[in-house]
Amino acid sequence: MIVSSPPRLLAVGGAHMDRRGRLDAPHIPATSNPGRMREEVGGGIFNAARMAGRRGIFVSLLSLRGGDASGEAVARAIEAAGFEDLSATFLDRATPSYTAVLDDDGELITGVADTELYDVAFAKQMRRSRTRDAAAAATAILCDANMPADAVGQLAAIRGGAPLYAVAVSPAKAARLVQSFAAIDALFMNAREARGLAGLGADVSVLQAPRALRAHGLAAGVITEGGRPVTVFSGDDLWLIEPPRIDTVVDVTGAGDALAGASIAALMRGLPLQEAVREGVAASGLAVISASAAPEFDDTAFNAALARVPAARFMS
Repeated sequence: MIVSSPPRLLAVGGAHMDRRGRLDAPHIPATSNPGRMREEVGGGIFNAARMAGRRGIFVSLLSLRGGDASGEAVARAIEAAGFEDLSATFLDRATPSYTAVLDDDGELITGVADTELYDVAFAKQMRRSRTRDAAAAATAILCDANMPADAVGQLAAIRGGAPLYAVAVSPAKAARLVQSFAAIDALFMNAREARGLAGLGADVSVLQAPRALRAHGLAAGVITEGGRPVTVFSGDDLWLIEPPRIDTVVDVTGAGDALAGASIAALMRGLPLQEAVREGVAASGLAVISASAAPEFDDTAFNAALARVPAARFMS
């Protein structure tokens, strides 16, 4: 009896300490606000990879960490997730971190990304033989904009025939991906990131972004906008997917990462982009009703969430 091995995802980018403070009452600027702090290992790539892993994908993860207690926590979390850990440890550096402040409805007020190690050391990791071997063996590769532009370009160059997917991470970092647009098979981004990359104003409909992004060389992408329809484009084709109503949002952190991870897992199983993103929308819904950026669920819960997501609506 021949047992087929699961698809292999090489995930490269942010895996770090994720700290979130949520206010107990409406935010009052420039003063102390009562609330609660939560700390766990997160990061765009780690969150997306955990979701892909829960959807049946074998994951090799490459990130960077320091030689401190936070770095040890990240290493333990990667091991607990069942990933092959290709990460490098820098004993004289601090592990990157992200600190978010959320209002009493769970929406982001501001975030602070302390990720200098990513900026100075990712490019060198692309030249390691172990990284090249993992890229050659991968069914697909996922990166995020925590990587500097030159490192993304190097990753694209060593990928062999595997499709390359990317997560924009933030409006401030998304521009790092532009020079590699021609090599990226699909980019996952939110509306602010999409408008920034497309050069559109904040009051312009996000439906105008795909045309501009295609002009910059991006073949396909997925744009989220909170509770609004998710925009999916591939070439000249465009679809909208209506996310189901969520009555109680616990925490929006990681919702976009969950969408990317589940979508990529579905793509690796052979689904077309618009059908894969339906699974991503279901995963995102599970994420926002959980205190964790990577929620625990079984197939029954996932299938129930997926059943609530309507079919993609073809627009053009």
